[in-house]
Amino acid sequence: MDNRTKYVLQLCHCYNMPFLDVARQYASLFKGSDYHLVTVYLTGVASDEVIQQTESDTVLFLENHSKDLKGLKRKQIKQIKQLCQQYNFEFAIGHRYKAIYTLCHLNNLPVIGVLHAFSVYDRFMRRFFTMRHQQNLLLLGVSNAIRDDIKKYLPKFPGQQVQTLYNRINISQIQKNQLDGATARKKLGLPNDKYIFANVGRLHPDKDHHTLIKAYSIVANTLPDSILVIIGKGRLEKELQQLVKQLQLEEQVVFLGVIPNAVNYFRAFDSFVLSSDFEPFGMVLLEAAIAELPIIASNAGGAKEIIQDEQWLFDVGNEDQLAKLMLEIYSLDDKQKQNINEQNMTFLQQNFTDEAARNTFWSLPMVSAFSNN
Repeated sequence: MDNRTKYVLQLCHCYNMPFLDVARQYASLFKGSDYHLVTVYLTGVASDEVIQQTESDTVLFLENHSKDLKGLKRKQIKQIKQLCQQYNFEFAIGHRYKAIYTLCHLNNLPVIGVLHAFSVYDRFMRRFFTMRHQQNLLLLGVSNAIRDDIKKYLPKFPGQQVQTLYNRINISQIQKNQLDGATARKKLGLPNDKYIFANVGRLHPDKDHHTLIKAYSIVANTLPDSILVIIGKGRLEKELQQLVKQLQLEEQVVFLGVIPNAVNYFRAFDSFVLSSDFEPFGMVLLEAAIAELPIIASNAGGAKEIIQDEQWLFDVGNEDQLAKLMLEIYSLDDKQKQNINEQNMTFLQQNFTDEAARNTFWSLPMVSAFSNN
């Protein structure tokens, strides 16, 4: 081991999506730097494909089972301490609370904790533990909404040590893999003569498909040449299908289930609708923007930070507002669509790319301090 090399540890709970791409996102921060990034996955078997997609200098697999991460995590703490003796890390990045908790047991090692969900600190012991380790801890929310949620639960945590670093997306990679509209429709079995409103996400209460379907029931009466396509599966599938049947929309609402690499098919759609009532960030909105789709979104959580034009935001759960916007987006002419797409892409490139994140990350005061940048 070269003692002159500066090592950074990235600790991830798992490499299930979206966290494999999250690991890649943070690996991109170190490209061209003096640091050697070691990404460690607490769970999951070793995989050459994961190594390739992580894009780190070194990738290690501790191959714990999920059940091993319950309780005090003594085994995992011991594993990470052994790695620290081997690599002498300058600082560490941990994704989600379990990784952050593990890293905070490493004496005097600066830790960047990345939070991807709301209400992580609603438990007293998590708040107590975090406050005890505040001296060497920087907390990053993946949106301002998550940042503010952290501050709500940890009001006495130093404010300058709670910041935002947005999730980001590889524009060129997605564009390279996206099918053209006609090909995508053919592969998905969708008609060529229909206007398609699309939604992609788990069929889960947080995504509020009930409001989407009820809004579309209003729209469908005016736009018989339209259909609503929903991609995803989840515990609400039968309930939502029953709602569609009750509203007599079986011919106009299409459930496609899980589509692997669904983003590759986004150009099959005419517009995208996100109806979530609980959205930490909204990566799917970035994917829709890259596909040049006009977008409607609820004003929940991080979604409203991605959609720059508030005209296309509706109040959570307001089916009448949503129906009105769906009718408006249907009526856009080509020039209006182009203007919206250009605006969305410009905003995306300025805020949600690896380059934008890299500039933000290395300028964070605490990062500059412990990295000697």
